[in-house]
Amino acid sequence: MDAFSFVCIVLLCTTMVHSKPTLRKERVLHDSDLSKRTEEDNKSFQYDHEAFLGKEEAKTFDQLTPEESKDRLSKIVARIDSDGDGYITTAELKAWIKRVQKRYVYENVGKVWTDYDLNKDNKISWDEYKQATYGYYLANPEEFEDATDQFSFKKMLPRDERRFKTADLNGDLAADREEFTSFLHPEEFDHMKDIVVLETLEDIDKNSDGHVDEDEYIADMFAHEDGGPEPDWVKTEREQFSDFRDLNKDGKMDQDEIRHWIMPQDYDHAQAEARHLVYESDQDKDQMLTKEEIIENWNMFVGSQATNYGEDLTRNHDEL
Repeated sequence: MDAFSFVCIVLLCTTMVHSKPTLRKERVLHDSDLSKRTEEDNKSFQYDHEAFLGKEEAKTFDQLTPEESKDRLSKIVARIDSDGDGYITTAELKAWIKRVQKRYVYENVGKVWTDYDLNKDNKISWDEYKQATYGYYLANPEEFEDATDQFSFKKMLPRDERRFKTADLNGDLAADREEFTSFLHPEEFDHMKDIVVLETLEDIDKNSDGHVDEDEYIADMFAHEDGGPEPDWVKTEREQFSDFRDLNKDGKMDQDEIRHWIMPQDYDHAQAEARHLVYESDQDKDQMLTKEEIIENWNMFVGSQATNYGEDLTRNHDEL
C-alpha cells in the first residue's frame, strides 16, 4: 500500500467518526442468509436448493440436466462426508450448510490473500499482516499525530494483534486460510465470538467503565445533532434497552448481555434444514444418509428446474 492510499484510508476513517449516522445501526449478527422456512417453501424444493448449494450455485444447477445434477451431487457428497465413513450425519450436513451460506466470506479472503502473504508461503504471519497494514504508519508515525483517537493506529494495531492471536489456533503466529478467514470475519466463527463481543463493548463504551449504559447504547445508533425531539424509533430502542437488553436491570449491559443482544440464539436455521433433509431422505431411518439415499432424492438437494432442458435448447427462440 502506498503512502497516498494509506493517508486516504486514515482520512476516510476520520470522516466516518465526525459524520455519525442518524439512522439505526445494525449490530445484531445473523447466523446465515437462511430465513425461516415458510409454508410456501414446503411446497417446493427451492429453499432446500439454496440452503444446500447457496443461492448462486443453485441457479447454476437449475440449468443442468438431471444426469449432470446427479453427477455433481455425487462429488459434493464426498466433500460433506468429513470423516470418510460413507455416511452423512446431521452434524456433517449442518456444517456443510453453514459453510455454503458463508461462501462469500471465503471468496473475499481469496481476493485479498496475496496482498498479505508477502513471502508466498501460503500462510500469513502476524508480521506480514502488520507490515502490509501498518508498515507506513510504523515507519512514519509523525504523519498521523492528528488522527482521531477512535481510529488512531496506536489503538487499532494492538486490537488487531489481539484478534489475530485469537484466530491463530495453533499459536504459531502464522494464519492459514481458515485462521485468516476467522480473523477477517470473526462473527462467522464460534471461537471468535468472545472477541466480537469485546470489540463491540469497546466501540460503544465511551466512558470505559466496562459496561454499556442506555445513553451509550443509543449514541451508537443515533446522533442527536439538531437538538430536536428524538424519533419514535429511538424511543422504542430505549424501551428495548430497558425491557430486553438490560437483563439484570442494573441500568447497563455487561458482556453477557451484549452477547445476548448481538448473537441471539433463538433459532438455528442450518440445524433445522439439516434435520429436514435427513428426515426426508433417510430411507432406512438410521438417522444418517448414504450417497445412494441422497442421489435417490437428488431433486430435493439439487434438482434441476429445467425439466425440458433438451427441448428448450432446440426450440426456436421466437417460441420462448
